[in-house]
Amino acid sequence: MGAIADFLGMVLKWIFEFTHSYGLSVIIFTVIVKMLLTPLTVKQTKSTFAMSEINPKIKEIQVKYKDKPEKQNAEIAKLYKEMEINPMAGCLPLLIQMPILFGLFYVFKDPIAHGVFPDKAAFLAANGNFLWIKSLIKPDYVLAALSGLSAFFMQKVMTPKDQLQGSMKMMTWLMAGMSFYWGFIFPAALALYWTVSNLFSVFQYYVITKPLKARLDAEKEAKQSGKKATKK
Repeated sequence: MGAIADFLGMVLKWIFEFTHSYGLSVIIFTVIVKMLLTPLTVKQTKSTFAMSEINPKIKEIQVKYKDKPEKQNAEIAKLYKEMEINPMAGCLPLLIQMPILFGLFYVFKDPIAHGVFPDKAAFLAANGNFLWIKSLIKPDYVLAALSGLSAFFMQKVMTPKDQLQGSMKMMTWLMAGMSFYWGFIFPAALALYWTVSNLFSVFQYYVITKPLKARLDAEKEAKQSGKKATKK
């Protein structure tokens, strides 16, 4: 984790040298990370759609080979291969973001040790006076609230309405609660990163994910209409 934190600290240093604002540097850094992850977000959307398409076939296999788990797994793996689907593709953005999040925790906790600032004097000069935030190294209660609200809003927007019940509804509240709690105990810079990341995810949903889903649904309907016309 030390190497990741040092690299992230170096990137933040480069951005700070351009902006001369620690808070703004965190925001720009967050946007850059989210933009770099956009291709994976697109892949995740396509993978999720493809998985929903083959779910009926997977259920058929599970019923057919319910007493033969090895055969069941082999047939499902064969189906994934035939349909060119990677079931792990939907997890890639999260798997990549987790090391970044943990690395940033160490960077924001001690930005001098990870090369963002050369010494304590430089850090103290840059640390405060960003919007209402007095210190980005200490927790900020307003940011904690924004972190929780942005997490709730993101989950609410991005979760399909038919799934906003049961476990998914609980997950929405759990994510919001955890984000709120983290904002109270972690450096404000990390809460700022998380808040901006959540809001950018909502922006990505409306600009990229939602139109992509609509296009995939339209292509699916066109294929189904073509098959019906052929049968006639």
